[in-house]
Amino acid sequence: MAKKTSKVKYLYDGQNLSVPEIYKRSRKRRGRSKYLLSVEVIVAKDEYESIPARLVYVRNRNKKSEYLVLITTDMELDEKEMIRLYRKCWGIEVFFKFCKSYLKLSKECQGLSYDAMTAHVAIVFTRYMMLSVENRLCVDEHSMGELFYLCSDEMADITWQEGFQKLMQILEEALTKNLDLSKKEVQTILEVFLATLPRIFSIRLRQTA
Repeated sequence: MAKKTSKVKYLYDGQNLSVPEIYKRSRKRRGRSKYLLSVEVIVAKDEYESIPARLVYVRNRNKKSEYLVLITTDMELDEKEMIRLYRKCWGIEVFFKFCKSYLKLSKECQGLSYDAMTAHVAIVFTRYMMLSVENRLCVDEHSMGELFYLCSDEMADITWQEGFQKLMQILEEALTKNLDLSKKEVQTILEVFLATLPRIFSIRLRQTA
């Protein structure tokens, strides 16, 4: 993300302009486009070398009157792909911000040993994973944790095992009545039927038969 500051200049249309100045001078896209403006600029690396880049101005969903600015030096990326990639990277930014602010990623360990710093980073990341799992299972209402089981208990008329047991009983009764088979012959047919099923279903059905 590029900062909206007047201190950083980009070469655009033959002039050194800041991000806000480029936005004011350029024509914006109309309608419900994912981005407001896309322009190609030149970033001066030093006195002798410059790099082409693309600035993409995106609507700020939180504040409609404001905008965010993305920048890339990969000119083969189109605007939609830039926005998609940035959304994926944003989760990483939030992760590092959380680790630094709340889990003391940068301040808790002051050692100069590489092994000590590696161990500290691993411990901090493990803390984050534990907190994320706890939040997912106990706080987030969109999770597949407790909410899922509560809904299942309310909707279930019979258990999974009871359902299979009823199916086996119905099949056994149908074979006995309609085909006039003995109990031994019915058991033989059921054994052949169970043997052709996948192993996990065969085991479950044998337990309910």
